Amino acid sequence: MPNIKIFAGNSHPELAQRIAQRLGTEPSKVVLKKFANQETCVEIGESVRGEDVYILQSGTGCGEVNDHLMEMLIMIHACKIASAERVTAVIPCYPYARQDKKDKSRAPISAKLVANMLSVAGADHIITMDLHASQIQGFFDIPVDNLYAEPAVLKWIKENIENWRECVIVSPDAGGAKRVVSIADRLNVNFALIHKERAVANEVQRMTLVGDVDNRIAIIVDDLADTCGTVVKAAEKLKEAGAKAVYAVMTHGVFSGPALERVMGSCIEAIVVSNTIPQHEKIAICPKIQVIDVSSIIGEAIRRTHNGESISYLLKNIPL
Repeated sequence: MPNIKIFAGNSHPELAQRIAQRLGTEPSKVVLKKFANQETCVEIGESVRGEDVYILQSGTGCGEVNDHLMEMLIMIHACKIASAERVTAVIPCYPYARQDKKDKSRAPISAKLVANMLSVAGADHIITMDLHASQIQGFFDIPVDNLYAEPAVLKWIKENIENWRECVIVSPDAGGAKRVVSIADRLNVNFALIHKERAVANEVQRMTLVGDVDNRIAIIVDDLADTCGTVVKAAEKLKEAGAKAVYAVMTHGVFSGPALERVMGSCIEAIVVSNTIPQHEKIAICPKIQVIDVSSIIGEAIRRTHNGESISYLLKNIPL
């Protein structure tokens, strides 16, 4: 494909390779290293003058969120001052997405700060997937395409759960209700909701189930699996309420802290995540993890953006 360059950061080179393969090209040459004092050094290895540049860097989940963010900002800046025609930041998992509002006194809105940094670095366009909160798009003054993993999730449910017509789609919190209702409507099944109260961040105090899951397969759907405390407790609550089996489907599998041990010791049959974050090492520890490939959705979004085509089709369908 002429006039297009795809650069991969250190966060997820395998995903960049898959996307480039779909576009019939190879990831462009870039050297990423650190100086002795741990400053990030970026050397773009080929000309980008007048080119349409896409920089892929997943923003969280690999233990080096800040390094990967800084690496992406420097790559964007390097391409911009090397006269690239347009620089698009492809961020499958947006960093700091959960810090999207001022929920207590003196709290920062870090997602807005990241948006400002990307814009100042020189990004002309952002492609991301399943933002924690859709209003993050409003933090930018440049175009943002928020892709959905929903079509891939629907495909996985239909192909891997035998009696999927009898399942119930469950949201583990009130914030994810819209996502769950959309999936339940497209599958033509019922949905349920779990209301949770937190004492402190990352620790759930009490849960209440709203909806009927008795003698049905429950599928918990959320955007992010971090410490997995919520999803494991939600699964226990669903089992107590009479669910036959419990599955969990999350777009971004961060799995930090005790997450893998919690999942292995839980009643969850399988926890399904996309490959917006690398999962190879985690699958070796926790065989309950299954991975959905979303490289075709991101790759097609890049192709359509490059050719000036609409990407609306991708919000409801998986590209062939």
